[in-house]
Amino acid sequence: MYFISPDQKFPPVELADEDGFLAVTRELSINRILEAYHLGIFPWYSEGQPVLWWSPDPRMVLFPEELKVSKSMRPYLNQNKFQITFNQDFEAVIDHCGKVFRKGQDGTWITPEIKRSYLELHRMGIAISAEVWDDNTLVGGLYGIYLREKKLFCGESMFANVSNASKFGFIKMVRKLQEEGIQLIDCQVYTDHLASLGAREIPREEFLGYLK
Repeated sequence: MYFISPDQKFPPVELADEDGFLAVTRELSINRILEAYHLGIFPWYSEGQPVLWWSPDPRMVLFPEELKVSKSMRPYLNQNKFQITFNQDFEAVIDHCGKVFRKGQDGTWITPEIKRSYLELHRMGIAISAEVWDDNTLVGGLYGIYLREKKLFCGESMFANVSNASKFGFIKMVRKLQEEGIQLIDCQVYTDHLASLGAREIPREEFLGYLK
């Protein structure tokens, strides 16, 4: 683990520990966040901690052409049981994501500092969201960082207040990004939920190749 001062660059990601923990900073500037994503690094920490930066190996990713749509999801999509919008209420999505209980995690990693930073990135057109609605009620959504020049979307968090809402939003987002020519969706770390949607682990070195 390396402590990085504001004027220092990140160390090589190969120096991360076996869990992917790489470095610590005291600040969460927009420039630091953008530097991190272009190097295959992302922030993940809890309120009261310094900023912790990670680059796991292997890396969980989704190739858009490998997206899996289960039989149970097809009626939701074919019948448009939910409505989908993009970038219509980013702040509400990140607020809802911050309230999701995650097994083994004490509190939320979406701290006020994270929220402020990603809202600024949204205003810059770099952080994007998908919103899932049931009539006029927000029932699911997701957000992440869109590295357009790299044709890569870095998913950050998703939520669902009703069954299948997050899957609906994820599938719609993937299809939209695929139409825009995206090559890869970064899912960061393994979860059964993401694996069920077609995501899989690849070596970090292979993942970094998409950022060059």
